[in-house]
Amino acid sequence: MPPNDHPARRQTRRRRPPVRVDGPTYGALDLGTNNCRLLVAQPTSDGFEVVDAFSRIVRLGEGLTATGRLSDRAIGRTIDALRICARKLRRHRTARARLIATEACRLAENCPNFIKRVAVETGLELEIISADEEARLALAGCAPLLDGPEPNAVVFDIGGGSTEVIWVQGGADGTLDAAAADCLSIPAGVVNFAERYGGDIFETDEYEAMVADATALLSEFEQKHGIAAQVAAGQVQMLGTSGTVTTLASVHKGLRHYDRSKIDGCYMDLEDIKATTQSLARQSYAERADIGCIGLQRADLVVGGAAILDAICRLWPVPRLRVADRGLREGILLLLMAADGHLSTPAAAAE
Repeated sequence: MPPNDHPARRQTRRRRPPVRVDGPTYGALDLGTNNCRLLVAQPTSDGFEVVDAFSRIVRLGEGLTATGRLSDRAIGRTIDALRICARKLRRHRTARARLIATEACRLAENCPNFIKRVAVETGLELEIISADEEARLALAGCAPLLDGPEPNAVVFDIGGGSTEVIWVQGGADGTLDAAAADCLSIPAGVVNFAERYGGDIFETDEYEAMVADATALLSEFEQKHGIAAQVAAGQVQMLGTSGTVTTLASVHKGLRHYDRSKIDGCYMDLEDIKATTQSLARQSYAERADIGCIGLQRADLVVGGAAILDAICRLWPVPRLRVADRGLREGILLLLMAADGHLSTPAAAAE
């Protein structure tokens, strides 16, 4: 997801004006390997309205691959961001919230001390979730965009320290059965790929090595489900959610600055993905940093994400990819609100 969330954005495009429900305010925090993100929202008659948002690149997992530990500098940056999140949650008198941490906290040996320090210094109680739970929350948040005629879907989320891939098959009634989805998490993300391969200029063989690494990690999932054969038969749609796909879509569209209204729900053809990923790989760090929708903070990370996306699209060449600027946090909010009876089902919230 892009670095700046608009504080008044809607969960989806609306067919009618929503009516705010007289109910509590909800919060969803996602602390990943690269980003710290928060949404605060209130239920409406057909979904929810975001009343506040925060997103900051903290690189919590910086150096984690080499040391197995969260560094003091990364912890300091992250706690600074979490203090801001805590203030926003208090300001909006959030009645219910789920505050989750993902891959960096799953891997770091000093994570228990980090979690305790966060609680003491910010008052936030972080919950470390499994990769499977992470994938299912992301699916809950972006599933409304799976509206193509194809009976099956590949959904993926390219993160900082891992990539989650979800295989969703059609149920007996012909609709996608999210409850029966199978999930895969691979240890390939934009931060650990940048640390392994660098973040400046990539020769063709270096870029292809990244693609090959990601492909090897995905191959067992392909063998298990035979997805490629169903792609060839025209039976699969594809949906991507993450900063990688939203950034690449912005670059493809030539946006100087990120605009969610032009990205969420848009499509990229397979040839456009190939052209964009390979163009970015040939550029230098400085050239990528000069692209407004990438900037200095993402210029060393975007090519690693592009290589993972390239691997997914080569293995499963679905003709076009739908791009989602929604995911894990939206999934948390929808599930919390549904549990409290504000929404009939999570999916209904975004129809």
